[in-house]
Amino acid sequence: MADQIATDKANREFWDELCGSGFARAIGITDHSMESLKKFDAAYFDFYPYLLRHIDLSDIAGRDVLEIGLGYGTVGQKLAEAGGRYVGLDIAEGPVHMMNYRMRMQGLPGKALGGSILDCPLRSESMDLVVAIGCYHHTGNVQRSIDETYRILKPGGRTVLMLYNQRSYRQWKHWPVKTLRSLLRDWRYGGRALSGDHEQRMAYDRNAKGQAAPETTFVSIAQLKRMLSKFSRVAFRKENCHGLNFLGREIISRKRLLPLLGRWFGLDIYLCAWK
Repeated sequence: MADQIATDKANREFWDELCGSGFARAIGITDHSMESLKKFDAAYFDFYPYLLRHIDLSDIAGRDVLEIGLGYGTVGQKLAEAGGRYVGLDIAEGPVHMMNYRMRMQGLPGKALGGSILDCPLRSESMDLVVAIGCYHHTGNVQRSIDETYRILKPGGRTVLMLYNQRSYRQWKHWPVKTLRSLLRDWRYGGRALSGDHEQRMAYDRNAKGQAAPETTFVSIAQLKRMLSKFSRVAFRKENCHGLNFLGREIISRKRLLPLLGRWFGLDIYLCAWK
């Protein structure tokens, strides 16, 4: 309990700087005007062209939708624009303010609340869709996050999640011994999600001060299948990679590698699970 309290406190402080801030700086965004946010969103979906295919906005009009982990509000705005009865939830104040700011500026219904999925304030069987892109692996308790998701979903509802892949090409390249051990544990004993060390956390998420995310857990599809055993059906797909560089020059573009390297050894695991 004490460890979780400390993790929650560290997460509130770290993620108060919006997830995606480094990306925003890289494309020259320095304010939160409507024009800047549109530029951010366009660049974001260009970089992650597969993201909305996983969420599928076509059937959420009039449905109760919860997003967990809000970042710059890019995904949340799409969910609200698609007609979902949107609620956002984030442990940090910055993303909550950003999401509510977007809603007001765009004249969209919906609201964002402060809180943690580990103790979700929403009632049981109240949501048709729960979306969490890149959040649960930072909570300190992936299983509890999934269990709370199951609790708040209506029968027949679905969740779309993204978590970091324990078996990605980055893990094999930089931490081969640790990755091999985790694979063998999966085969022999069922395995478990692994909390990343400082070097691994730095490789995935860092803030403007150069600090690593306080907690990052890496999971495999085999582990997720066990974690999601209560759900009636689950579908998985690996996504995301970098381009191939040699001597500082890109020799194979990221766009070309996404359906190949990303599909088999991608950095991220996307899943859709139905209650």
